[in-house]
Amino acid sequence: MRSPSLARNACSVLCVLLNFVLLASNVTAIPLDTDNPTSLKKLTLEELSQIEVTTPSKEPQFAFRSPVAIYVITGDDIRRSGALSIPEALRLAPGVEVERIDSNRWSVGIRGFGSRLSRSVLVLIDGRTVYTTLFAGTYWEAQDTDMLDIDRIEIIRGPGGVIWGPNSVDGVINVITKSAKDTQGLLVSAGGGDVNLGNATIRYGGGNGRDFSYRVYAKAFAVGHEHHADANNYDAWRSAQTGFRMERNTANRGVFTLQGDGYMQKAGEGESAVSYTPPYQSTLYGYEYLSGANILGRWQRTFSAGNDIQVQAYVDRTNHREVNLADYRTTYDVDLLQRVTPNSWQQLSFGLGARVIPIYDPIIVSGLTFTPIHRTDVLYTAFLQDELALVPNRLTLTLGTKLLHTNFATFEPEPSARLSWTPSDKQTVWAAFTHAVRTPSDAEENFTLSGYVGATPSGLQAFAAFLPNTKFSPEQLNGYELGYRRLLTKGLLVDFAGFWNHYHGLFDEEFIVEAFSPSDTPPPLHLLLPAQFRNGLQGRTTGFEIAPEWRPSKVWRLRGSYSYLDMVLRKSPGSGDLGTIPGIEGGSPKHQFTLQSSIDLGKKVDFDASYRYVSALPGLGIPSYSTCDARLAWHLRPDLELAVTGQNLLQPTHVEYAAEVGPNIAIRRSSYLQLTWTRK
Repeated sequence: MRSPSLARNACSVLCVLLNFVLLASNVTAIPLDTDNPTSLKKLTLEELSQIEVTTPSKEPQFAFRSPVAIYVITGDDIRRSGALSIPEALRLAPGVEVERIDSNRWSVGIRGFGSRLSRSVLVLIDGRTVYTTLFAGTYWEAQDTDMLDIDRIEIIRGPGGVIWGPNSVDGVINVITKSAKDTQGLLVSAGGGDVNLGNATIRYGGGNGRDFSYRVYAKAFAVGHEHHADANNYDAWRSAQTGFRMERNTANRGVFTLQGDGYMQKAGEGESAVSYTPPYQSTLYGYEYLSGANILGRWQRTFSAGNDIQVQAYVDRTNHREVNLADYRTTYDVDLLQRVTPNSWQQLSFGLGARVIPIYDPIIVSGLTFTPIHRTDVLYTAFLQDELALVPNRLTLTLGTKLLHTNFATFEPEPSARLSWTPSDKQTVWAAFTHAVRTPSDAEENFTLSGYVGATPSGLQAFAAFLPNTKFSPEQLNGYELGYRRLLTKGLLVDFAGFWNHYHGLFDEEFIVEAFSPSDTPPPLHLLLPAQFRNGLQGRTTGFEIAPEWRPSKVWRLRGSYSYLDMVLRKSPGSGDLGTIPGIEGGSPKHQFTLQSSIDLGKKVDFDASYRYVSALPGLGIPSYSTCDARLAWHLRPDLELAVTGQNLLQPTHVEYAAEVGPNIAIRRSSYLQLTWTRK
């Protein structure tokens, strides 16, 4: 299955853009609403450069001046893209690899190491960590919220360990929802199509109009299967979720936020199972059942400019049962952050954090166990960061470190140094060095997994048994970055970031001994090949991302990005790696290119189109592909919008990533209608 040629797709895109130019020349401009600064779609690039972000430091700072490779996807960007899930929205950011595996699973990576669970990327929703230590990563299908409630998604490409701690090795994705006071009134949205079979959301917000506001919401959706060459259409997906948020803001007591969510999901899946009796290896088809609830409280108080405190605590219960395993855990987390300004040229930030996670992993199928099945993961952190204004408003040096202790790692520092130079208000140059770690997971230290190898010449059946490795060490990164941002004109912005990362102690698979002997435990007699997950790889990644944005007129916005990645891994001295390298090196695209266009065709019609090219994944046998999404929306009344969205329009089907079992699954061309009504 091959995509149309890149040249033919480029010609199609150029024709579309030419039509946009002709349309733009005849469109009546919509004046900027300067009385509503929160309407990001109406801000000029100069105004957007002054937008504040919180992910780099947990405190508001200008994105344009931040000494990190940060990209902000606004809520309006998400709405106009037609994205119905968080992974789909992440395609809008440069340097983020998003590949759909089937209808309910994705591979996501930043600057390489893309995988089903994104093991080196830390993901948060409103400051709540959704990264799990079970298999090290994020179950993307379980991360959901009302997409219309998302204020922005802040994405850091590169390590963020000083502020956010372990596992933010290659990046941080922070989903930030709107405050309750910005979601007042009633919203009802419903739609459906061929793959996105149906979705519905209802939200209501209220308050006393002064210092108290709240919202409640409920949503549900049904997604059909993607294209299966063997017609085994097992990956249908159903979900229901509800939640609330309330805020109290008083001048002398600060801001208190309380919010929570609950969800239930049923997602079709196929998994491998191994037994020591015929047929030895089989595929189990069934459903992944996901449910859970969380509640988070946060108190923030500002004493004076540059002097404030924030305390946050949450409880997060997750129930995860698949056809071959189960994981039940409750996360208790508390975090303290304080910022002080001892003088005019210095700002100190420091904090403490603690996380305790009782876990229960019962045995579902033979050959896959966690030992012990009842255990507790812990994480304790402390950090200190000093921001020094070497030249006021021009040159800033930021030094800091995070210290962490877990049940997997006794003591790990994560130091960082960042330098930001702003020679003028329209350009920023920054450089950074960071040391970051990915701590071991339950799958590496407590996990036993059997795999079927095949029959030996003597007639014995051979099995590989991956055994727990209590000596698995944290994966280590030393990262070097250089970035440049410039507002060339009022309508043209360019953002560039380059990186060189050195990794050591990376995950691999190795046999424990060179000679193997027959075993009858469990019976019948078989050949057992003991193996472990070990720290047997090292290497480096080099690359860059460039993301220009151009506003030809007040009603037309063009954004593009190109990302380049070169990854070279090798065995560490003494490593007995069984062949892990090709799948990792060739599991992320070397080239990614996107082009996005947003245009207002008068006061009542919006048209958005996006094109993306992703190069091949040779380690997984996945060819390159190109595709296009488009959305046309009519504002039938000020409170009523009708939109039609088409996804993956350039071909009937295409494959993006390797299936976990069986033949690869092709992503289908699809479309859906959406009707949204609001009442203030």
